Amino acid sequence: MELFNPNSNIDFLGWRKISIAISIVLMIASLALLATRGLNYALDFTGGVLVEAKYEQPVEVDQVRAALDAGGFHGAQVQSAGSTREVSIRLQPREDQKDASRVGADVIAALTKQRADASLKRPPDLVGSSVGADLRNDGIVAAVFVMIGIMIYIGIRFEKRFAIAAIASEIHDTILTLGFFSLTHIDFDLTVLAALLAVIGYSINDKVVVFDRVRELFRLTRKADSYSILNKSINQTLSRTIMTSVTTSLSMFALYFVGGPAVEGFGLTMLIGIVIGTLSSIFFANPILYWLGVSKSDLMPVSKESPELERRP
Repeated sequence: MELFNPNSNIDFLGWRKISIAISIVLMIASLALLATRGLNYALDFTGGVLVEAKYEQPVEVDQVRAALDAGGFHGAQVQSAGSTREVSIRLQPREDQKDASRVGADVIAALTKQRADASLKRPPDLVGSSVGADLRNDGIVAAVFVMIGIMIYIGIRFEKRFAIAAIASEIHDTILTLGFFSLTHIDFDLTVLAALLAVIGYSINDKVVVFDRVRELFRLTRKADSYSILNKSINQTLSRTIMTSVTTSLSMFALYFVGGPAVEGFGLTMLIGIVIGTLSSIFFANPILYWLGVSKSDLMPVSKESPELERRP
């Protein structure tokens, strides 16, 4: 199935100056946003109070969330806790609440206004901000190790210029995705962090497909011009890139619109990452590869000179 003619000759590299300029501007804007506004870290990273409540009859998470909103606990994270009668609630204490037990009492008071069968499952816990800082640091370390692993893999499978182009694209995609969250100030929690790592993996998948075609065309073509080979590679893989992005986006749309608050952050992050990753595969990675001066000789195996063969007529 081909959405686009693989033999088409759209001059994507002809737009490289414009596309790279736009990418640089967006990266600078994203870094400026991250430096000035930062990210709106959720309770996973900032700490707060954990309250576990139980009901005598099954309860919907949306009902619990509505009761908390009515009681003044806005932005609380509510999840089922093993059964339809138990919920886990994480929230930031208000200024008039000095300890976790006071928060737990106020939460139960808000819940019982809606349903009288609500009660505490166990005493509330106070989660310190140091735990959130450790999680945040671990996430940064994980992302760095992922990128280092990708660079090593691409460098071994292809060539160092491909590795540099791939990592540049990964940094580009990650910064723009974080810039979106800084601009919109949407909650940045553990599910978003997990999705961000998934975006890094998804993004490199597109690049590897295009790089594979670049290597194949260089080896099949006797007189290989880098400009035409890179353009042809993008054109021949365009249908695959678009179809993969669309089909993956469909499942992410389902997570975002139907999955509920627990996974909507993951779905939204993946959607943003898919769009950015797809565009960078076409308009960012290959121009970088072209400017690095990739050529046919870079992908051909180096033959060892044999004195015996040289003596033969």
